[in-house]
Amino acid sequence: MKPKVKICGITNIKDALDALWCGADLLGFVFYKKSRRYIEPGKAKEIIDILPPFVFKVGLFVNEKVSKVKKIAKYCGLDFIQLHGDEDKKYLKKLKGLRLIKAMRIKDKNTLNNIEDLPCELFLFDSYSKSEFGGTGRAFDWILSKKIRKIKKPYIISGGLTPCNVGKAVKIFLPYAVDVSSGVENKNGKKDKLLMKEFIKNAKK
Repeated sequence: MKPKVKICGITNIKDALDALWCGADLLGFVFYKKSRRYIEPGKAKEIIDILPPFVFKVGLFVNEKVSKVKKIAKYCGLDFIQLHGDEDKKYLKKLKGLRLIKAMRIKDKNTLNNIEDLPCELFLFDSYSKSEFGGTGRAFDWILSKKIRKIKKPYIISGGLTPCNVGKAVKIFLPYAVDVSSGVENKNGKKDKLLMKEFIKNAKK
C-alpha cells in the first residue's frame, strides 16, 4: 500500500491548496507558539474551513494544557491531535475521544521501549533535539528501522525527509505515512509547490 503524505507547518491558504493539488493526504498546523511555523487558531480555522473533506487536518501541540488542546481541536475541526512534547500515558488518557498521534523524538534505541502501551492511534518518529520539538530538518538514526518495523501500531516517519531521500525511507520503514516540513520549504520558510510535488511523487511511486 502506498504511504500517505503529511505536509506539516501550514501557515497560509496558498500552501494548503498547493499541498492538496500535489496530492497531500494530511495537513499539519502548529499550535506551539515557540515554533517558527506557529499559526493562530483563528487563522488555522480560516484555512481548514475551505478544505475539502477528504484531507485530514492535524493540530500539533507541545506540552499544552489539556483543556486548551480540546478547545482548539473543537474550534478548528481537527481530525487528529499530534502531541510533540513530553506528554505521558496519563496525559493522553485525558484526551480520550480524540484521535491522537504521539510523536517520539528518537534519541537512541531506548526511546522505543514500552511505547505500545500509550493510548494513541498512531506514532510519529522524529529526530531528537535539545532545543527544538520537531521541524529540525535532521534525520534520526535509520539503523533503528528493524526495531520500528516490529511495532504493531501504524506509524509516521519524519525528520530530515526531502524529495531525494523519501523514497528510500519508505522502502526501509514501510510506514503508514511520511511527514515533511522544512524539506519542502524555500528560503522564506514557505512551502515550495515544486518540492512538494516531487516529494509526494517520490513517496508514492
